[in-house]
Amino acid sequence: MGGTMNAQWIRNDGRPRVVITGLGAITPHGQGVEAAWRGVVGGRSTIGPITRFDARSFPVRFAAEAPDPGLSEELPEGLSPLAQDLKGRLSVAAAREALNQARLPAKMGRRLGVCVGSEAARPELSLVAARLRSGELPSQSELERMAPHAASRLVAGMAGALGPQSTVSTACTSSSQAIGEGLLRIRRGEADAMLVGGVDVLVDPIMVVGFAKLGALSTRNEDPTRASRPFDLHRDGFVLGEGAGFLVIETLEHAMRRAAPILAELSGFGCSCNAWRITDSPPDGRGAAQSMELALRDAGLEAEDIGYVNAHGTSTPMNDTSEARGILRALGDHGSRVPVSSTKSTTGHLVAACGAVEAIFCVNAVRDGVLPPSAHIEHPDPTCPLTLVRDEAQRVDLRHALTNAFGFGGSNGSLVISRMEA
Repeated sequence: MGGTMNAQWIRNDGRPRVVITGLGAITPHGQGVEAAWRGVVGGRSTIGPITRFDARSFPVRFAAEAPDPGLSEELPEGLSPLAQDLKGRLSVAAAREALNQARLPAKMGRRLGVCVGSEAARPELSLVAARLRSGELPSQSELERMAPHAASRLVAGMAGALGPQSTVSTACTSSSQAIGEGLLRIRRGEADAMLVGGVDVLVDPIMVVGFAKLGALSTRNEDPTRASRPFDLHRDGFVLGEGAGFLVIETLEHAMRRAAPILAELSGFGCSCNAWRITDSPPDGRGAAQSMELALRDAGLEAEDIGYVNAHGTSTPMNDTSEARGILRALGDHGSRVPVSSTKSTTGHLVAACGAVEAIFCVNAVRDGVLPPSAHIEHPDPTCPLTLVRDEAQRVDLRHALTNAFGFGGSNGSLVISRMEA
């Protein structure tokens, strides 16, 4: 943008400050960011029996399902086939909410980009079986919907974004790294604003059986509501969830010039790889620690500046212990004192969407000065010696929050969300 550069628009390192001006989400708590925020602050579990298919014969019969928002508005020509499944409709609804809140100009064109965390979609088994019997080939629209980049193409077309478009597919870290990728593109001057986030729909037979065979899922079929219990001594696995989360991020200069609603600052991003076994986390938490350390350095902060850690906290024995050690390794003595919670205790694990949805929770945490609790902790695990936010939300004066996402395959992503001072 033209004009004189205001000193408050740039960081001490000379790079532009980047702020968050729009949020959108569909989660198991319902449609919209405020429904999700009320749910996690209240510690209300969304986990219950699977309704998407008949799971009575399955080893795991529960999940955290998101509502189908439908399509409230007509899509531009050529995009409708991409929104014919739940994944597409979740993407559209969450992205529209974020764009509406940000009040972006309608014709940003080349100065608006998109980056989405998403995995390839899976066809319905009954449809595959029918096709194999008949020898019929999948339609073009079905093949398009299964592509990992379908969601980014869909929301870019809906937003009229002609700037950089990309898809990140790093399992549970996907949308966290998508936000980081958007941040880097803005800092490099490739866009004034980016629509970033993620989407995933995993409550299907293939995923339930697959993760159950890995031993990764909780098997508390008799008490599903309390099955997700990160950092509890008796946790036995994660709970599959689904949903979408999107954020609009832009330079502070661009936001202030157009009098946009500035919700928080996206002040730091770090990522790393464990180079470890594909389904395991290193016991010492070194990959997680490196990701957090890089995010702090990028934000220009010290460990003591962080007032809350939104943990990845999946509720698997290995992940929670590894992450706890990573927090202690990255934050030092402060790591045992800083409040920590995992919102997956009520939403389940949204996989490719979890990083974006949990970043949204951190925006609300710094906005409201409220830390959501980790629900269902009855016996804190001594191998996770953290200061856990338990039972109910806490009110605090919060300036900087750190949120983590760690994925199968060893990818790690951490973001720092900071309060915008008046």
